[in-house]
Amino acid sequence: MIQAFGLTSNPRKDLPPAVDDVSFDARAGHVTALLGATGAGKTTVLRLMLELQQGRGLTHFRGRPLHRIAHPSREVGVLLGDVPGHPGRTVRGHLRMLCAAAGVPVRRADEVLEAVGLVSLREERLGTLSRGMDRRLGLACALLADPHTLVLDDPAVGLSAGESRWLHGMLRAHAVHGGTVLVSTADPKEAARIADRVVTLDGGRIVADQAAADFARTRLRPRVVVRTPHAARLAAVLAKEARTGQRSVEVVREGGNRLYVYGSTCADVGDTAFRNGILVHQLADEVGDMGPGADGSTPPVPDAVEGRLPAGSADGPEGTGRLDPSTALTEAGADVEADAGSEIQTRAGASQHSVSGSAQPSAAPSAPPEPTRSGAESAQPAPPSSPRPTPPATPPHPTGSRPSPPPSHPTEPLPDLPPPISVRPAPSPLRPLRYELRRATGVGIGFLTGAVVLVVSALAAVLLARFGHTPQARLLAAWPRELPLPPAALGAGLLGALAFGDEFRHPALAADRGTVPRRLGLLAAKLLVSAVTGLVLAVLTVGCDAEVLYLLYGRELVTVPVDWLSLGVSWIGLVIGCAWAGVLAAGVFRSTAGGLAVVVAVPVIVVPLVQKFLEGPSVRSAAGFPLRLREVLLSQWPLGGERYVSAVARVVGQPVGSALTLSLATLLCAYVLTTLRRRVR
Repeated sequence: MIQAFGLTSNPRKDLPPAVDDVSFDARAGHVTALLGATGAGKTTVLRLMLELQQGRGLTHFRGRPLHRIAHPSREVGVLLGDVPGHPGRTVRGHLRMLCAAAGVPVRRADEVLEAVGLVSLREERLGTLSRGMDRRLGLACALLADPHTLVLDDPAVGLSAGESRWLHGMLRAHAVHGGTVLVSTADPKEAARIADRVVTLDGGRIVADQAAADFARTRLRPRVVVRTPHAARLAAVLAKEARTGQRSVEVVREGGNRLYVYGSTCADVGDTAFRNGILVHQLADEVGDMGPGADGSTPPVPDAVEGRLPAGSADGPEGTGRLDPSTALTEAGADVEADAGSEIQTRAGASQHSVSGSAQPSAAPSAPPEPTRSGAESAQPAPPSSPRPTPPATPPHPTGSRPSPPPSHPTEPLPDLPPPISVRPAPSPLRPLRYELRRATGVGIGFLTGAVVLVVSALAAVLLARFGHTPQARLLAAWPRELPLPPAALGAGLLGALAFGDEFRHPALAADRGTVPRRLGLLAAKLLVSAVTGLVLAVLTVGCDAEVLYLLYGRELVTVPVDWLSLGVSWIGLVIGCAWAGVLAAGVFRSTAGGLAVVVAVPVIVVPLVQKFLEGPSVRSAAGFPLRLREVLLSQWPLGGERYVSAVARVVGQPVGSALTLSLATLLCAYVLTTLRRRVR
């Protein structure tokens, strides 16, 4: 279950906090709806619960705050807005990448795709999905690690009626299997249909916390909508008959030709109009919303009122007597019933009742029964990694769910959930190397960047060779003296800066809601993958440039230099160092642009400073350091290993090498510092 205590957002400039002292419970085996109009604070509450936004308060998921849970992705499945991810990634590739992030078998991606009905679209790109398919993919991402709790922010917005029914059925099925479901919505009728308990927010505060039956009784009132060109006359006649018959009837007029009649039926209103010769264009049953925050508009003033409804039927913990016709569900002859998924469905049987009085009385919408609760629901549920019990073919009423519908209504089976998974315990749920490989190879930007670097390098090498003023080493690297970095180093720095792009642009992409980028294991994986990428890019650049120069100018420009070892180490170190600088800078500044800016700043700003320091006056210098290092430490190394270490030492001793080493050390310290500070908070 979920227990929220005193959730309060940080105050804004000259404005009160968006959420102030919100506390509520969401029980296991139940669907809890967080209801509120736009701006009421629903999304802020969810982000505070998930520790995605700074504020005060505490939220326990089955007795523990989220930052104290070893594997958060296996405890809470989250869907906030659209599915986060690169639009060029495929549906299946996106889920396989998240499987590695959550530490679950890769076959789980195919299981959840089958459960949500996306098998036929598994090779589609995320950017091409419709709204309904995007919602299905978001639910698949939330169910990927088999979590006990689902937290979804307005998941049904923009969906058709059929897609909404499917989504509500999936949420009900998760609750029936013992899970906890918390879903936000702005539609009170949707909250009454899908939820066992409704928590109403208004202005960042809780104004009601009710069972679904109490919510429907106190906030949703059945009414008759009438459209007639003689609205004022019909309102007066209805009020007169209500006084004569001593009945509690309320007539509310909106606009010029629309009436809302509370406390009556379509048949009675139609008979009255027929007897008095009043033309009626529309006559239908509706469910009106009386709660706060419906649309913020002032309710219409009744034209005639006789015997208002009793206080108990209209005013409860949140009944204010407000009527909001603009948000009413205009369904003629609405017949509200509870289906097998414990939803209240409104089946429209639209009919135009003539003034002849032939309209038959329609059943008024009935409030859903209050969920049955027993002491069993207070027991601690099984861990999320343990298999969920499979319900029998004809399941009994689960604890905390609503009773089955009456036999007169057909029963529809609940959608099938993905099968439970059993994951072997491990020190960390993250498989960082697999995650990073799937992230880097799942989109084509890396391959496109590499191709552009090779083409630009080849063209630059040809032009530099034609001018004839560039040394051979710089010619093979396509590095003119006028540029601070060669194309290969810039490309490696860009790929390194993009390494954190997905997680920082889309925090919910990471299975641990944004904490994955701060894991040092993932940082090591990103550094390793970027180093391999930089090495491949450096070798391919030199090879392509040498081949193009050989084809155009002959063997003269592609001879192997005498000091090839130190030059090769310098070249590879430069490219890999730029890639690492991009990774670390993007992690520190949480921005791809910031990472690339730091890569360019190293030769432009740091190298001149290092040169000025090395060229300054000093009593002693470090000249001859490689030779002394070889004499002291490397004289006994087999296979001439001292040559390679000596080459590395000479590279680091150069201004560019010293500047790059200093920058990498500073960035690494800053990354570790921000990681530790975040964990302390």
